[in-house]
This record gives sequence, C-alpha cells and structure tokens, in this order.
Amino acid sequence: MSRQICAITLGSNSFNMLVAEVKSDHPVVVAKYKQKVRLADGINGDGHLEQDAFERGIACLKYFAEQIKQHPLCDQDIKIIATATLRQVTNQQAFIDQAFKVLPTQIQVISGDEEAEYIYQGMWHTTQGDDRRLVIDIGGASTEFVVGDTHNILFKVSKPIGCVSLHHPYFSHFPYRNSDFEAVVKQVNVQLADCLVRLKNYGCHKAVGASGTVQTLMELLKHRAQHQKITAEFLEQIKAEILNESCHKLSNIAGLSQERAPTLAAGVAILLALFKLLDLNAVHLSGGALREGVLYSMI
Repeated sequence: MSRQICAITLGSNSFNMLVAEVKSDHPVVVAKYKQKVRLADGINGDGHLEQDAFERGIACLKYFAEQIKQHPLCDQDIKIIATATLRQVTNQQAFIDQAFKVLPTQIQVISGDEEAEYIYQGMWHTTQGDDRRLVIDIGGASTEFVVGDTHNILFKVSKPIGCVSLHHPYFSHFPYRNSDFEAVVKQVNVQLADCLVRLKNYGCHKAVGASGTVQTLMELLKHRAQHQKITAEFLEQIKAEILNESCHKLSNIAGLSQERAPTLAAGVAILLALFKLLDLNAVHLSGGALREGVLYSMI
C-alpha cells in the first residue's frame, strides 16, 4: 500500500485538510475536507480569541479527527500548521492544548515568512509556467506576497491585510458605500508602504492568486462564461454589483454561493487596491498554495 500523508491548515477564514498518496515523490490527493471556521471573526479588541470562534475551531478539528480514521495514516505523517489568527491571539496556547485533546498532533504556528514559502512551493509544484511570477494569497487575516523565478524565491512578505479582518472595520454595516472600498485602498497602501517600490521593481504585471477571494471571482467568471482571468475592469463590475445590492447576502450576484458572500466585498476591495498599487494587468488562479506546499514539504 502506498504511503499516505495528511496536511491540515488552520487559516483565519477556513480550516482545510488534504489526504494524499505519495507516488513517485509526488502527492496525489485522495480526499479533501474544508470548513469555513472564520477564526479571525472572533478576535476581540484585546487580541483574545472569543469563545464562539474558539469552539468553531475545535469542532472542526473533531470533524477532521473523525475523517482521519478513514485513512491509513501514521501519526508522523500528519502535519498541522496554523497561520495569522493563531499567530496573534493571546490565548493561542489554550487553543493548541484543547486542539491536542481532540486531534493529538502538535499544531505548528508558523511565521508569515514561513507561510509565504509554503504558498510559493504549493504554487510552483502545481502551476504551469517558468517565468517570473508574483504570487498573492489573500487570507482571512493576512496576505502573503511572493516573487520567484521557477522554484527560487526572490522576495517574500506577509502583511496584516485579510478579507475577514478588514470586513469588520469597513463592511460590518449595510448597504455598503463606495467610501468603504476607498478606505480599504488607503489601508492596503499604508501596509505596503515599506515594500511597494521593491515589489514593483520586480516587474510583475501579471500575478497568480492563491486564495478564496480569487477562487470566488473565478467561479463568477465561469458562471458568466467569461475568460478565467481577473482584470481591474471585472473587479469594478463586481464592485458595482455589490454596491447595487439590496440584501447583505448579495443574493443577486450571479454565480455567488452564500458561503462565499460574507467576505466578497473586502476581498474585492483588497484586490482593487493591489491592481492599482502594483500596476497589475491580470490575476490568474494558482493550481495550489499553502496546503499543497505543506504536502510537498512532507515528502
């Protein structure tokens, strides 16, 4: 029987689990599990993860533990990593201790730089092309930017820009306003101020997106039978549709699932800011990202 490995990523928006068979030094995914935990929703003003979000996270790990029983996995072939939200909350250790009781594998809380490395390797192993690329991963509480040539990383940075963490300060009311989008652009500009010139100097006018926001927009393009490429024009179109909505569920936007709706406005606002600040022409979808990078690190 082929060796199986399992990568679990505890993101600020979603928890993901991939199970793969190792064949010829490559992971072949045999099962995928995912839940929208929205952990970043539960960070209070003191940096504490509130009980509701805490319990959602533990409940998801209980579910993952049950699914692991369906696969021939050894303890050493399970890897759990946590990202931005668990990096910053004050009760991080309490969550890790409780999680270990339901899924007895130690959680590794990784740095923003480590997250960027996993994301780039996940992209490189799964996405065609050998040209220089800028990879952008918009998460729930952070966004990673990585520039690379083939498998070599030239530049990496993680910034506290997330589609969940920016939802509350700018999109917690309804109806949304154009000024909300403009405020996000200003916030992204502030966060990128210390690395914007360097990022632009790499000359990447096309980017590869590795996030739920990019996946959501690709689903909208597919539903509308449009080319699978995100442009500034398409983002402006979706922004206009969001501003014209009469319901916070955004139920009139063709092709949008209700699961994706809560973070769409913030995600679109972030991408609009990045198109403007980085002089981007287009964003394409990556074949893989963080969780795939974790799988490859285990081989």
